[in-house]
Amino acid sequence: MNIGMFQSFVTRHWFSAEAGRIWSDEATLQAWLDVEAALAAAQAELGLIPAEAARTIAACADARQFDTEALAGEIAFAQHPLVPVLHRFEALCGEPAAGWLHWGATTQNIFDTAAALQMHRTQRLIDAALADALEALAGHARRHRDTPMAGRTHGQHALPMTFGFKLAGWIDELDRDRQRLAQRLGDSFPACMGGAIGSFAATGAAGRQVEALLARRLGLQAAGLPSRASYDRAADYLGALGLLAGTAQKIAQDLVFLQRTEVGEAAESFHHGKVGSSTMAQKRNPSSALLLASLARLLRVRVPAALEAMVRMDEGDSSATNVTDTLLPELAILGASVAQALARLAQGLVVDAAAMRRNLGLTRGLIASEAAMMVLARQIGRHAAHRLLYDAAQQAQAGGITLLEALAAQPRFAPAGVPAELAAALAPEAYVGESAALTDATLARVAPPR
Repeated sequence: MNIGMFQSFVTRHWFSAEAGRIWSDEATLQAWLDVEAALAAAQAELGLIPAEAARTIAACADARQFDTEALAGEIAFAQHPLVPVLHRFEALCGEPAAGWLHWGATTQNIFDTAAALQMHRTQRLIDAALADALEALAGHARRHRDTPMAGRTHGQHALPMTFGFKLAGWIDELDRDRQRLAQRLGDSFPACMGGAIGSFAATGAAGRQVEALLARRLGLQAAGLPSRASYDRAADYLGALGLLAGTAQKIAQDLVFLQRTEVGEAAESFHHGKVGSSTMAQKRNPSSALLLASLARLLRVRVPAALEAMVRMDEGDSSATNVTDTLLPELAILGASVAQALARLAQGLVVDAAAMRRNLGLTRGLIASEAAMMVLARQIGRHAAHRLLYDAAQQAQAGGITLLEALAAQPRFAPAGVPAELAAALAPEAYVGESAALTDATLARVAPPR
């Protein structure tokens, strides 16, 4: 019986199926066998083991020849995660090849290097999904580079901007996340083949050559100093994965706000049959955005456990490696799931430009108070202009009148009325600053047209 969030019939659709396959039992076992085969091939190339033995080991490195259910019982009895696998592998290889299997390696060498392979495959999924998300967001940003909307701080209208500018902020941060993960991957997940404590004691001077050849065969970097007591490299990537989760959740929560009934400026995609409530038939909940936020939370709360597992006793500590061996697949699947959910959200984004323009007028000109202050500041100084605009703004809000009406009631303007230049400054769409130019610059750097 399958249990847990990744297999549950209720929640399994939340998670990346492709990442799940990369980290499945069979794929994990196959990654272990692939590392053993690459190790033997590298050692044979250097003349450390017979070439025929390496060929036999490679031919038998097939997870389909292993009964994982039987192995589970044997692992529980032996209280060792790899030795029962090696026993089965040795039986498949036969003599004399079995005697050359796992030559000079230790369990964590195999597990860490196999996990590196799996993380590289997962990163390809993450990177492709982030590319899709960026492409979709860039398309929306180009279409809405000039679409005016209310910029908000602390939940309140602040200054006008364009929706393209808002999207450019998402794009800029998401691009940094993508680059950060790509830059850290190779260093964070290298091939580690240093033996029992990482000193190449069993293989001597040839050990580093073996590690380098094995790494090349697997498409990995060589660890160089493969200390089993160090986890900072992997933690560096996992920390970056946590930063991606933060960006994704911020975007998701922004969209949840924009989809509020009272706001209605943007929404996630909807299809007939998508249900918001079992009782309230009218509900179109931002369920995809909320799921993305949930996935981001699930990912981010696991990162501290990976950082904590950096603290390891001596030159090997299963109390820490047990944690990371279990935690890494979860983080990898969640990372891919976050990236893919974000891509789907971006691709299905629906924008209501009319609602954005409508909401710009909710404060009756108050959103452009800074624009008026900057015009007036040239005549009476910024400090005096701010005081005048402050008084007028408070009167406008208290009296339910427009900012222009409140300004007209100020003693400074009572005789001749509000100057035309000052009145014109209260048009929100005229005070979006460099929104469009900044959007263009971001798109040119991150997502140039193909």
